[in-house]
Amino acid sequence: MVHPDSTLVVTINGAGVLIEVVFITIFFVFTGRPKQRLVIAAVLAAETLFVAILAVLIFTLQHTTTERTMSVGIICCVFNVMMYASPLSVMKMVIRTKSVEFMPFWLSLAAFLNAGVWTVYALMPLDPFIAIPNGIGCVFGLAQLILYAAYYKSTKRIMAERQPMIGLSSAVVRIGSEKVAQQSA
Repeated sequence: MVHPDSTLVVTINGAGVLIEVVFITIFFVFTGRPKQRLVIAAVLAAETLFVAILAVLIFTLQHTTTERTMSVGIICCVFNVMMYASPLSVMKMVIRTKSVEFMPFWLSLAAFLNAGVWTVYALMPLDPFIAIPNGIGCVFGLAQLILYAAYYKSTKRIMAERQPMIGLSSAVVRIGSEKVAQQSA
């Protein structure tokens, strides 16, 4: 183990890895396009190789718990901040379109609460490698919730205006390489 007395962190991250493996397996099985499967396999292979190389380097080149904790902690901070920052592109779209249609409320709330709980946990016996990225994640989660509150009503209005356009008044049928449009009266 890189750091002693980290049973809770190891347990929750182990459960997270297990859930992600199940999710990726289901996604991989039901992905219809061979090209997408190839991309997923390549990304998984690269990630596995990265983790294996990192583990070998950490355990062979760094011999004290302090050195290992520092190296793995910094790397984990970087990837944790990247995870929490990933919704920034969606937040940009929310501001541009003035619609929260593509930013699920429950995911934003869960990210905020998760980051908040981990920040509090990290402050009890100060652990900067947990506190810093989760504190940043808490700010990003709060920003998402503020955006959601700001654009929720405009989203309802935009979707209500779009509703009459969606209907069964026309159908498009693709036969071979030609496209046949059929309008109903």
